[in-house]
Amino acid sequence: MASTSKRHGAAGDISTQSLTPAVQALQQRLGHEFADTRLLVRAVTHKSFGADHYERLEFLGDAVLSLGVSALLYRQFDRSDEGDLTRVRAHLVRQDMLHKLALQLGLPEVMRLSEGEAKGGGAQRPSILADALEAIIGAVYLDAGADAARDLVLRLFEPLVVESTAEGWSKDGKTALQEWLQGRKMSVPTYTIIETKGKAHEQTFVVACALPDLDMTVTGEGLSRRAAEQAAAQAVLVRLQLTQSKDLPKAGKATVVVKKKRI
Repeated sequence: MASTSKRHGAAGDISTQSLTPAVQALQQRLGHEFADTRLLVRAVTHKSFGADHYERLEFLGDAVLSLGVSALLYRQFDRSDEGDLTRVRAHLVRQDMLHKLALQLGLPEVMRLSEGEAKGGGAQRPSILADALEAIIGAVYLDAGADAARDLVLRLFEPLVVESTAEGWSKDGKTALQEWLQGRKMSVPTYTIIETKGKAHEQTFVVACALPDLDMTVTGEGLSRRAAEQAAAQAVLVRLQLTQSKDLPKAGKATVVVKKKRI
């Protein structure tokens, strides 16, 4: 893009020309129409592309995201203490979760990367997509203020926690899932690596968590096998919490001792 802005005339600055159809569609998915579209374009611009990139917006968005999620959890889990809320927030704002939300928003389709970064798979890299999502939140804050940014955070994260419990989020995902299954006298889950993506030093692991007694398989992604297994286990827990089926066995009265295994 060639810059046409009077305020931004230096090389590498962001254009004020019409947004591409892909970025316009992103606005629709975000539920926010930017008054200053340069902010949105900057938020999806990696530093490899040019000088006017997303890193400063990411810094701002990280703080806005933390505040928005904290307020959501404060209301949702009104009986939880500070420690539980802190652990739940850490789960929600971790890179794996932000990466998943970025994929749902279609960020790979709009990322502006150098040719080399694009060829190296940068548009799918979890760290880049997570950073871009935080930058978008920061961009919304600058464009329309705290209320608009808070509303975006709510739209993104409220579905993840509204039917959840603080205990389910704050526990280690694999341990919590194993306790849930053993409490209902079900078989423990199995974890299988089904895909690895990226270069050897920047791999993303995709793990399938299978529950044979429920005929359910859910996948999770992470920057390590352990992180992917935890993401898959947490995704299973969310699905179980959202499931209202009467066919699921109810917990028995037996006390179960869970032994954690190192991975």
